[in-house]
Amino acid sequence: MKKMVCPQCKIAAMYVKNEAGERRLVYVTSEGEVVPKKEDESLEGFNLEEVFCLGCSWHGSPKRLVRY
Repeated sequence: MKKMVCPQCKIAAMYVKNEAGERRLVYVTSEGEVVPKKEDESLEGFNLEEVFCLGCSWHGSPKRLVRY
């Protein structure tokens, strides 16, 4: 699986949030699919339209990530 990276700091580790503000660690594949870092975790109830970078302050659409 090829991972997309942050356009600002170039790391692949991202997270998404739900309405309660809880975070779930994710990666974004080169096909633009948001997948959980831990395969046994569900992304149900999490907003997959906005991802946040773990390395810097960048956040935005998974479609704006850079191919590595």
